[in-house]
Amino acid sequence: MLPFSPPRMDQKIVDEVGKVLLSGWITTGPKTKEFEKRLTEYVGCRKTICLNSATAGLELVARWYGLKEGDEVIVPAYTYCASANIVLHCGATVIMADCDENDFNISLKEIERHISPRTKIIIPVDISGWPCDYDAINALVERPDVKKVFNPETEIQKKLGRILILSDAAHSIGAEYKGKKTGSLTDITVFSFHAVKNLTTSEGGAVCFNLPEQFDCVEIYKTFNIKSLHGQSKDALAKTQVGNWRYDVLEPGYKCNMMDIQAVIGLVELDRYQSNLDRRTEVFDFYTSHFEKENWAIIPPYKDEERLSSFHLYLIRIDGASESQRDQIMQRIFEKQISVNVHFQPLPMFTAYKERGFVMEDYPIAFSKYENVITLPVYFSLTDENLKDVVNAVSSSVKEIMA
Repeated sequence: MLPFSPPRMDQKIVDEVGKVLLSGWITTGPKTKEFEKRLTEYVGCRKTICLNSATAGLELVARWYGLKEGDEVIVPAYTYCASANIVLHCGATVIMADCDENDFNISLKEIERHISPRTKIIIPVDISGWPCDYDAINALVERPDVKKVFNPETEIQKKLGRILILSDAAHSIGAEYKGKKTGSLTDITVFSFHAVKNLTTSEGGAVCFNLPEQFDCVEIYKTFNIKSLHGQSKDALAKTQVGNWRYDVLEPGYKCNMMDIQAVIGLVELDRYQSNLDRRTEVFDFYTSHFEKENWAIIPPYKDEERLSSFHLYLIRIDGASESQRDQIMQRIFEKQISVNVHFQPLPMFTAYKERGFVMEDYPIAFSKYENVITLPVYFSLTDENLKDVVNAVSSSVKEIMA
């Protein structure tokens, strides 16, 4: 069976992790700090903190911004559950918006329709690595009529003076929008380094701060270090300094720091990330060169004059296929020893959100994209022979079911 998305693990990573394991320092330390610095330089943001997951990053940002019961957060109906789950963790209300007609990302018109005096945060998600239209989203929350509706209740909210844009860029490190990389496109961006992501640390994530100039991002970084380490005034590295053992607990914080064992994997991955993107680009182009000849194939957008994907997921759609037919096609592909997937089941389809009153019929565009989409394998070690096997399996399976 051809695997769907194995991580790029090799001797280089084994050697670097081995060095860390034998260094005497395996938790948050010099490698994590180096990785944070390198990420900041790579994406062009003001400051970065690395954590144990993107989900932790999203929630820490929401809590830092003062999200609470009675507040609302606009999220896409078409996303992984983490984008919305963190809103519920904070006691706030999830407001779902439908997809844009032209891609899998959130609709600007739907965002605008759902803004209310309770809206505190908007979480756009770069589905498959394709950046959202950030200029339009940023401009929307800066509009005088939208700012007038905003109801700040904390000092941080008053300082920003508008809805916070918190980008869920779990898929899109390395993607570009109008010549700028994700991580530098809006107020705060969160990346995921989970095992199946383009750049992995096995588990992990990062928060990139690019807030307006009135915010001191260095001080905010220090605040997030405290929040991610039980509220301690010093981390373990600082406490190793002679006579510096005493610390305070400034708040009941969380435990979601990144370890140096993870960070060193990320450093290796970042050093060779362009080669990863180059191969993923070749994979996307290979699929497109084949499937654009098929009258049933809806090709995903991944590059145009303004946007360049991170080439994370190739979302091929089968025009005219029902959800049941899509599932049958997938089964045939599996039988041909090719692993495929679906990204994603829209949130209103899940029990946790059905029980909270969400109904899939309220998000017709999201469902129309979900019901006929199949995610194809994309990773560095795929050979051209593998790719031929994938396209043959997909094409023949579609013909078998849709004939």
